[in-house]
Amino acid sequence: MMVLLSLIACGPPHQDAAGDKAATAGGSSGGRKMIQVRGSDTMVNIAQAWAEEYRKVEPNVAVAVSGGGSGTGIAALVNGTVDLANSSREMKAEEKEKIKAKFNKDAIEHVVAYDALAVYVHKDNPMTRITKTQLQAIYGESGAANNWSDLGVTIPSCADGSIVRLSRQNNSGTYEFFREWTLGKGDFKLGSRDMQGSKEVVDAVASTPCSIGYSGMGYHTDALRWLPVSTDDAAPAIEPSVATVHDKSYPLSRPLYMTSAGEAEGDAARYLQWIQSDAGQAIVENAGFVPLPAAMRKPAP
Repeated sequence: MMVLLSLIACGPPHQDAAGDKAATAGGSSGGRKMIQVRGSDTMVNIAQAWAEEYRKVEPNVAVAVSGGGSGTGIAALVNGTVDLANSSREMKAEEKEKIKAKFNKDAIEHVVAYDALAVYVHKDNPMTRITKTQLQAIYGESGAANNWSDLGVTIPSCADGSIVRLSRQNNSGTYEFFREWTLGKGDFKLGSRDMQGSKEVVDAVASTPCSIGYSGMGYHTDALRWLPVSTDDAAPAIEPSVATVHDKSYPLSRPLYMTSAGEAEGDAARYLQWIQSDAGQAIVENAGFVPLPAAMRKPAP
């Protein structure tokens, strides 16, 4: 059901609990200590890069990473099967209550990077910017834009002119963030194609001339374009970048979290500290995400 990206230098790979041997947080494999991390698909690429590099820093610690969405990672944290949950959204009150009830500890959300959620279109799409009003018309339940012509747009390679709306599954933090920013308490229009992961969105946009979709800026490739975003028709349209996320001028930006049940301890605490250090944040930037500003960084453990 979920694609597992195991990053274990030796020993058997971690398996999901549905009919397989369940992994336990803080376990070991082949004599090595193991840190289990699960959650946000937005963060899978960067989480994998962190885990691979940390293997060089701490050869006796293996980090197993899997995706499935922010909600899946938080549920695994509640169940005690992971040490850290990756999430591209804040925890809900009921999720925090479950952590408190299970462990008698508060959930601690550690900001480890920032992301800008980009609005992607096919390379043949002539749009040069997009407004929040236009996104509401495309994605909103009562939105009137079903064809590109409704927005005054003609795409030569889009034969019937219909808008192919790409979205994410509803267990995704990306889905929740985009819906809240775009629609407030409203809901999505029926008929979107709900993709399982961030990469699937950009791959589908790149191969579908009539499409539009949203995904993390770290998933951008030369095969498609992102559109500068404006909060209203009169406001300037802003592109996602490190600078526009740090100065908060890009409206679709958000923190990325690694969450622990209580303060992280032992190997998990040292791993988190390394991620928040200059070494870990260099990987953030190389992966196309936005690193923490200097004031938020920690010394390497």
